[in-house]
Amino acid sequence: MEKKDYYKILGVERSASADEIRKAYRKLARKYHPDINPGDKAAEEKFKEISVAHEVLGDADKRKRYDEFGEAGLSPGFDPEKARAYQRWQEQSTQTAGASHYSEEDLSDLFGGFGGLGDIFRGRGSSAKQPRRGEDIETHMEIDFLDAVRGFQANFSIQRPVSCSDCKGSGLVADAEAKQCQECRGTGWKETRQGNMGLRQTCPRCNGNGKRTGTPCVTCRGTGRVARAENVRANIPPGAESGKPIRVPGKGASGVRGGPAGNLYIIPEVRAHRLFSRSGNDLTLELPISVGEAVHGATVKVPTPTGSVQVKIPAAAQSGQLLRVKGKGVQGRGQATAGDLYLRLMVQVPKNGVEKETIEKLEKAYAEDIRKDVVL
Repeated sequence: MEKKDYYKILGVERSASADEIRKAYRKLARKYHPDINPGDKAAEEKFKEISVAHEVLGDADKRKRYDEFGEAGLSPGFDPEKARAYQRWQEQSTQTAGASHYSEEDLSDLFGGFGGLGDIFRGRGSSAKQPRRGEDIETHMEIDFLDAVRGFQANFSIQRPVSCSDCKGSGLVADAEAKQCQECRGTGWKETRQGNMGLRQTCPRCNGNGKRTGTPCVTCRGTGRVARAENVRANIPPGAESGKPIRVPGKGASGVRGGPAGNLYIIPEVRAHRLFSRSGNDLTLELPISVGEAVHGATVKVPTPTGSVQVKIPAAAQSGQLLRVKGKGVQGRGQATAGDLYLRLMVQVPKNGVEKETIEKLEKAYAEDIRKDVVL
C-alpha cells in the first residue's frame, strides 16, 4: 500500500506552523467540499483525504508521532517508548555485529508487547506455555454524517479468528498417550540464528508444550483458531470522525492457550452532508435569506442535528455574514460541551425579477460606494 504524505496532501512544508496547516486545510476544504462539487466522486475522495491529513497534522501529539514514526505511529495500541527502544536495540546490534549488551531478560521485558518479540527472546521456551493475548483487528465502516454527530448503535458482521471448537483451542486432537515432540525434542522451543544472534521461538509442532499430546487438528490445521463470521453490536459515540479509531474491547482475535481476546478497532468513514460541513466540533450551514429579511431583519427556523431552532437575523445583514448558534455543533468524544453551529447568510435575489421603481429605491438606500475597497 502506498504511504501517504500528509504534508504533501495539504501542500505545506514539514516545518509549517499550526496556523499554516489550519489555513491550508480550510483553503482545500472550500475547494473540494462535496457541496461545492455535487456528484464529483474525485472531489469527495480528495475532501476525505485532506480531512484525515488535517486530523493528524492539526493535533500536536499525533503530528509528533507521525513525524517520528510515520503512519505506523498512528496505529491503535502503538507504544512510542517500545518502538524507540526497539530502534535503539537495532542500532546497537548493527554497530556491534550482534554483540548487544542486552541480556535475554532485558530483551524479554523490552519487547514483551511489541509484535510478539518477547516470545522470541525469552529463554528455554518458558513463555511458550503461557497464555497469549489475541491480536487487535480493524474494520472500516461508512457512517452517515448525522449518525456520526449524534452517535448510534451499529450492528454488523466481521470475520475474526476464534478458538477452534473441535480441539478447544489446543490445535491438537488427543492421542492415547503423550509423546515427546520430535520437532523440538521436548524443549517447547526451536532455535534459529539471525547474524550472530540466536533466536528462540515457540515450537510450531507442539505449540510449546514439549510433548506431542495429539495429532494436529484438521479443522484449524493445528493453529488452535479458525476464522468465523460473527455479528457484533457496538456503540458509536457522538462525534465520530473519519479515520479516528473507535475501540470495541474483546472483539479482536481470540487469545491463544486461554489468553484474552484482542480488541476490534472501527475506522469510521463519515459521508459528507448536503447541508452541514464540519471543522473540529463546529458545524457550518449556508442559510438562504430574502432581500427583505436581510434589510429589515427576521426570525427564521433553522435545522440542527438535534432539532430545529429559531434564529434572529439582524437588520442590515450582509451576504456571507456568519451568525453563531452556541452549543448546536458536535458533542466531541469525552467533552462536556458541544461545539457551535455557524450560519453563513446567503442573500437571495428574486429570480423572477423586481420592478424598476423598487430597484431604484434600493439603489438610493446605499450611503456609499459598495466597491470602494475593491481596488489594487
